[in-house]
Amino acid sequence: MTLAIQTTALTRQFAGGHGIRDVALAVPAGSIYGFLGPNGAGKTTTIRLLLDLIQPDRGEILLLGQTLRRDRRAALAEVGALVESPSLYPHLSGWENLEIARRLLALPVERIIEVLARVDLADAAHRRVRDYSLGMRQRLGIALALLPRPKLLVLDEPGNGLDPAGLQDLRRMLREFARRDGITVLVSSHQLAEVEQVATHVGVLTAGRLRFQGTLAQLRERARPQLLLRCDQPARARQLLLEMGEQAAFASDDTLRLASTLPAEEINRRLVGQGIGIRHLAHEDVTLESLFFALTGDDAVEQAA
Repeated sequence: MTLAIQTTALTRQFAGGHGIRDVALAVPAGSIYGFLGPNGAGKTTTIRLLLDLIQPDRGEILLLGQTLRRDRRAALAEVGALVESPSLYPHLSGWENLEIARRLLALPVERIIEVLARVDLADAAHRRVRDYSLGMRQRLGIALALLPRPKLLVLDEPGNGLDPAGLQDLRRMLREFARRDGITVLVSSHQLAEVEQVATHVGVLTAGRLRFQGTLAQLRERARPQLLLRCDQPARARQLLLEMGEQAAFASDDTLRLASTLPAEEINRRLVGQGIGIRHLAHEDVTLESLFFALTGDDAVEQAA
């Protein structure tokens, strides 16, 4: 399998113990790789390392088969990126923002026309960026990343703040980049349901460590049975479940989620026997969010929600 990104023992620690440790990414060429984790897990730190914006304490990075080193940055020549909010000149038009980058890269003018079409901004090319919606600004940032015809596109939380229509546009573009243009896409996010709809592969990062990496199918195979329980005394029910040795956490004010080792009917019998009124008890559909819960635990899921 050809890898677009490969890291070995990638480590960068900050004061207070934050950062990442021994991260071994393996991003297949041509994939849409969902880089998942709650806020503060280390996703942006990892991306900054991949883009040579900060230096690792130790470890190795290969991008498109080339080793990334401070004295040899050729590995970045075919990488496009959008990290956090796009850097745009709001008083200039979308076209003018792209023209500045085009001149620096010595690309033909036709390339601006191509990337504006790819992100559906052709009709807004000559409007000032200050008049763009948030979704349009994100698309213009992606257009800037696409200018040099990258083989690898790295997007850090591109869906932040987007409305449902903007998220739908983003999903469609990511699929087209991979399927039509052959671009490998690494997209970091804590919006688990969004990534589930587009990703072919995922990596789950929590507390600076990579907890899982593989295809969505492989991740689902690791799922533990999850039950959703709604009742009239959720706090007491949770305590009783913990005393039974069951892992239970609040999914909402009146709903518990548990990775049960007992059959649902046994859970029901025991709680009803203790005077708990059960309104709903059923297996939860296996979603990426429930799998993420199983991998990272209560605190990570609460942060990622």
